[in-house]
Amino acid sequence: MPAHIEQPAPHHGTAATTATPTVTVLGLGPMGRALAGAFLDAGLRTTVWNRTPGRDEELIARGALSAGSAEEAVTASALTVVCVVNYDASDAVLRSPAVTDALKGRTVVNLTADTPGRARDTAAWAAEHGIDYLDGAIMTPTPVIGTPDGVFIYSGPEALYQAHRPVLDALNGAHTHLGEEIGRAATYDIALLDLFWTAIAGYTHALALARAEGVTARELTPFAQGIAAILPPLFEEGAEETDSGRHSGEGNPLTSGVSSMAHIVEVSESHGIDASVMRSAEGVARRAIGLGHGADGFTRLAEVLGRR
Repeated sequence: MPAHIEQPAPHHGTAATTATPTVTVLGLGPMGRALAGAFLDAGLRTTVWNRTPGRDEELIARGALSAGSAEEAVTASALTVVCVVNYDASDAVLRSPAVTDALKGRTVVNLTADTPGRARDTAAWAAEHGIDYLDGAIMTPTPVIGTPDGVFIYSGPEALYQAHRPVLDALNGAHTHLGEEIGRAATYDIALLDLFWTAIAGYTHALALARAEGVTARELTPFAQGIAAILPPLFEEGAEETDSGRHSGEGNPLTSGVSSMAHIVEVSESHGIDASVMRSAEGVARRAIGLGHGADGFTRLAEVLGRR
């Protein structure tokens, strides 16, 4: 570990003013290491810190500066990027008195995944302590960080986002500012993860069901990919229907859908396979039918689920 980290000139306001771009990365799990590596590859002066020692050795060999403490790390740069397991972990670091004091007049971009409520709470804390704050999320896996395929989303003050674009753009990939309401990035993240994990759960359940009937995963998967290919146009159609309040069931009304869902439940349970996820979906569909929406399309369920 270097004996000394040269400190940059004090930074105030939202613009990055140092001649050589600098950045600090807190959290060196797989994603944090990928972020720090991308910054190094782009030629940025990168300071790193992790609660558990020893995860920075490869980064140091590539030119990163290792801080002896989180306070030392955030003092080294005008911009600190945080990527840890959740906001409990980020709060434990950022809200310690020494770190909070060191962050005053600097900027935090929190790429930690958590809920919109936690993002709003952290933004309120940051404002109270004179810390500029952007919330964000990473929508792609670790291997593509630093490549054109990376996808990053942010929310918070537009001027702050634009001020730090030169550093954030060093991560390569697509960067999108979703608006000033601080919880929007986390909302997108949660909604898209909902879609992802529900889809993956459906795929693994389909594999179990097919296997029970003597069909291998390799045999089924090309057809599963065909199912995935028809989804994008359905998403476009569903977005128009949901936003307009029109939920056309022409061609595939809910009454037809619940019949196929019931078949999935029946076959699954005949093999002792847990069908609770499909039972839940079928139950919501039948509730919508009971409310008089049997002729509507499946997007009607978004409205039914949102009722209180």
